[in-house]
Amino acid sequence: MMMQAEKDSTVIGSDRVDGTTVYGPDKGKIGSVDKLLIDKRGGNVTDVVISAGGFLGIGDEKHSIPWSKLDYDTDLGGYCIDVTKEQLMDAPRFDSKDENRAYDRDYQASVYEYWTVTPYW
Repeated sequence: MMMQAEKDSTVIGSDRVDGTTVYGPDKGKIGSVDKLLIDKRGGNVTDVVISAGGFLGIGDEKHSIPWSKLDYDTDLGGYCIDVTKEQLMDAPRFDSKDENRAYDRDYQASVYEYWTVTPYW
């Protein structure tokens, strides 16, 4: 259960972000947060890995999205992104068996290029 101080704060614990629903522009669910990627030196969140598709975690695809693409919607209680599920499914991705791909610089470069966001590095 969320404490009032945490609810009123502008910061959130990473354990509260994992599993949070991600909504598209039509407010329909397009996935959920799998994990956050944090720059080791700067301490800033750089990317969010979204799990989409599949059923109960089986057959789902993972998509890295630059953190700057997401906005938190207090009414929905989740993150909104200005892309459709189709655009997400066309984006660079990996599956649960290849989790290390999220850390590969070539993969990250393809993500930032696809989403037309200036890389953090």
